[in-house]
Amino acid sequence: MTIYLSENNQLEGRPAYEAIIELLKERKIAGATAFRGIEGYGVHSKIHTSGILRLSTELPVIIHVVETEEKIKEIIPLLKELLPNELIISQKIDVVSGEGF
Repeated sequence: MTIYLSENNQLEGRPAYEAIIELLKERKIAGATAFRGIEGYGVHSKIHTSGILRLSTELPVIIHVVETEEKIKEIIPLLKELLPNELIISQKIDVVSGEGF
């Protein structure tokens, strides 16, 4: 699963990506990593960039989540409730290596 956010998204007064990573860990999801993008745009077509002349606090953040299909399906309703306007995608993958898989 992949969750697309902006680094200025907040949940309970803190960065949404931090809150989501913590939630996923509490729910015993196998793994999740948040990445800060250097440039991007979304549905509003506004480009957010880390360029020196355009310092931004709205850089894209992507959270990649690795877990079984069943556990992903269980967590999606909660994520949709917490992040109703953010893009969340789910896709099947083949894990070819990794402890526990």
